Amino acid sequence: QVQLVQSGGGLVQAGGSLRLSCAAYGRTSSGLATAWFRQASGKEREFVGAITRTGNTAPYGDFAKGRFTISRDNAQNTVYLEMNSLKPEDTAVYYCAASRSTGVSDNVYDYEYWGQGTQVTVAS
Repeated sequence: QVQLVQSGGGLVQAGGSLRLSCAAYGRTSSGLATAWFRQASGKEREFVGAITRTGNTAPYGDFAKGRFTISRDNAQNTVYLEMNSLKPEDTAVYYCAASRSTGVSDNVYDYEYWGQGTQVTVAS
């Protein structure tokens, strides 16, 4: 089994930056494809971006392009979401999700492991 533990997040002023972490525990020796999603209050879960087991990133969601960056440290079994130039509309609960697939997907149903979610609030 795999457990994803998220950290980071919190309250930031518009224009600021935050880094979220997603650490994987358990049966991770073969690596995990990992994605980030977010869900604002009253809205559906939205794809942010994803990274393959070998570190290739998928196209980011349009809102994330040029502002968000996903990276990974396989030695630490951790994937990061660096968010810059944050806007109030980025306020949401952010989730990491993982799969044993060799590729990545923007579909929530393609990921079997999920982090607990972390709140990001951007104040105007």
